[in-house]
Amino acid sequence: VQLQASGGGLVQAGGSLRLSCAASGRTFSTYGMAWFRQAPGQEREFVAAYRRNGNRKLYADSVKGRFTMSRDNAENMVYLQMNSLKPEDTALYYCAADPKDGGTQYPYDYDYWGQGTLVTVSS
Repeated sequence: VQLQASGGGLVQAGGSLRLSCAASGRTFSTYGMAWFRQAPGQEREFVAAYRRNGNRKLYADSVKGRFTMSRDNAENMVYLQMNSLKPEDTALYYCAADPKDGGTQYPYDYDYWGQGTLVTVSS
């Protein structure tokens, strides 16, 4: 599967952005999906995960209540709605796919990665 993330940009603190991730491949609906982010000089960090049938969503504590992950299996799309953005949310955001549908927060569980989309939040 190939992943293409988009929707990043520059936004003021308190603002919102919606990231999208387009997936190719007929097996997308069987994969667990996730968003990760990486700020300059820092390690990749888990943001949110969504299993294929939606029975489990997982969010990092730092984004709970502000970010919402969703998916549209019919359209092969995954979304990350980000509200109440903070300067510390500034990072390159990646979508990732896990054929095992584990719904975990560990990068090593995800076999496929998009190229990343940059989110910059100004104070």
